[in-house]
Amino acid sequence: MWRLWLLFDPRRTLIALFTFLFALALIIHFILLSTDRFNWLEGPHRGTAPKAEIQQTVPDRAPA
Repeated sequence: MWRLWLLFDPRRTLIALFTFLFALALIIHFILLSTDRFNWLEGPHRGTAPKAEIQQTVPDRAPA
């Protein structure tokens, strides 16, 4: 493994690796922010239809 570092400068290699990982993280976060389900800043879009509410009724009991 040490011979590999003789071919590449460790500082430049690590800076390139961290730059790539940071750019990848930004791309992934922007992709998630562009979806309706995973947008944690704005939440679901207001244009979507609201889900139907379920109303629960309690039957009237006749006096015994």
